[in-house]
Amino acid sequence: MTIFRNPIPLPDFPDNLTIPQFMFEHQDNRPVRHRNAPYFIEDATGRRVSHEEAQHRTYSLANAFSIKWNIQKDDVVCIFSPNHIDYAPVVWAIHTVGGVITQVSPPANPNYTLSELEYQLATTKAKVVVTHPDCLETVTAAAKAVGLSTSAIVLLDARGPKGFITTDELVLFGTTEPENYSPVVLKPGEARTALAFQCFSSGTTGKPKAVAITHHALIANIIQMATHFKITDPHAKNKRKLPGDVAIAVLPFFHIYGLFIFMHFLMYSAMSIVVVPKFNFKEFLKSIVKYQVTHLYMVPPQIVLMCKHPEAKKYDLSRIKFCMSGAAPLSGDLLKQIVTVIPNAVVGQGYGLTETFSVSSIDPEIKIAKVGSAGKLIPGIDAKIVKPDGTLGKEGEQGELLVAGDCMALCYLNNPEANASTFVDGWVRTGDECIIKDNEIYEILKVKGFQVAPAELEGHILLLPDIADACVVGLPDDYSGEVPLAFVVPSAKAAQRIGNDPAKKEELKKIVIKHVADAKSHYKWLAGGVEIIEAIPRNNSGKLLRRELRERAKAMAASKPTRAKL
Repeated sequence: MTIFRNPIPLPDFPDNLTIPQFMFEHQDNRPVRHRNAPYFIEDATGRRVSHEEAQHRTYSLANAFSIKWNIQKDDVVCIFSPNHIDYAPVVWAIHTVGGVITQVSPPANPNYTLSELEYQLATTKAKVVVTHPDCLETVTAAAKAVGLSTSAIVLLDARGPKGFITTDELVLFGTTEPENYSPVVLKPGEARTALAFQCFSSGTTGKPKAVAITHHALIANIIQMATHFKITDPHAKNKRKLPGDVAIAVLPFFHIYGLFIFMHFLMYSAMSIVVVPKFNFKEFLKSIVKYQVTHLYMVPPQIVLMCKHPEAKKYDLSRIKFCMSGAAPLSGDLLKQIVTVIPNAVVGQGYGLTETFSVSSIDPEIKIAKVGSAGKLIPGIDAKIVKPDGTLGKEGEQGELLVAGDCMALCYLNNPEANASTFVDGWVRTGDECIIKDNEIYEILKVKGFQVAPAELEGHILLLPDIADACVVGLPDDYSGEVPLAFVVPSAKAAQRIGNDPAKKEELKKIVIKHVADAKSHYKWLAGGVEIIEAIPRNNSGKLLRRELRERAKAMAASKPTRAKL
């Protein structure tokens, strides 16, 4: 049996701790935080939240939630908010009393429609909603629809309307009132089944599914990542994650990427997080300089902005020493460009799903990632490739990627049909077509026996000023097996120029096809053509949902007559 795994040994995982116990109290071989290095920095004001204050707010909030709403084991609290410096203390407070948080990809996305939030609250039976004033209108309407009192709505920001309690008021209340709760104490092994999050997966069909994430899954992934990056190795040289380093959280805490990386892994690594509620590129650049940011964690559209936008050249980005891209692999063109924009940084890529909470593969700290790679398997992750005929693929053979490890989700809650197709004998089916080489994951197509990395073509297409986003998939083909087909989204200016004019649409398609043909080998040409669409399907973490467009390509192939040989 061909099972791929990283051979680096892991330390033992504690399986009797809650997440806040691990974050605040577990010190085994952990980096020591500098006294002047805060947990969080509020981007707009510069307010700094120290380790001591984060801990104080967590336990005061735990007491307040216990007294006011009797939150206890397995009760659900929903967070519906952009990033905020009290986001993590609320999460950890609920975990302290044994409750479960629902948010993330896409549960409490502030862009949710009313009906979607109603579904979220009804499905999880949430007892309290914690939100931001900007989201209050939607929250109050959804709460009313599911029978939840407005007294069970908490505001993260005091600038909201009167009549709603705020987290600041809850902290004061929880501090002054006698302690009403006992922190949850887990028995050995219990953290493996104790729920911490109900994270809703942005599946490609039907309503979102509630993914059950345990305390142990998150803690295991932290230790796996810390081992991978040698954070706890006192003898490792040239480490690029050091106590006192600063990362900027422009990715939302309400999805897996932001929840794990910013709120937990980098906290564990003794770094400070600049909390940004909403991404604005020019303000983002200003904050990098203002707060001396050393680490960037982004998704490909943001990388494209860094490479394309003239504003990036106006700022000193020399302090940045690490840049990670997730959600989709970067092309060689983008990799070459981004290292000129941030010349002192290593640039890596990662791969993960809600169901694999969170990171399955990520690049080690090398200068530049390999083109098409989604990173190297981290310690403690097993992977296999299942070919269409059901047999296991060897190194370099294409098929569906399946992964296993301590950080996997338990299941989809109350969804046996979905569980049967995704969680199979201890493995998670990712639905992504990949190959594995040297323990690195690659998403590829195969054209006439040649391997083609979609990311390479996507990145090259994105160099065109008329293209805002792109996704390349394989179009089934009788002669070549499959051929590259590009789905593209025109830029705002291009879309306005083209309008509904069929001739102008065809002209843009020809420009894209020629752009690729002029620079790439013959088998990489867009023989499947170009389709212009309004948006590339992505989940709320920015991960490209290639499967949706792959299915669309299959339907297109089935509806067309057999192609002549090229």
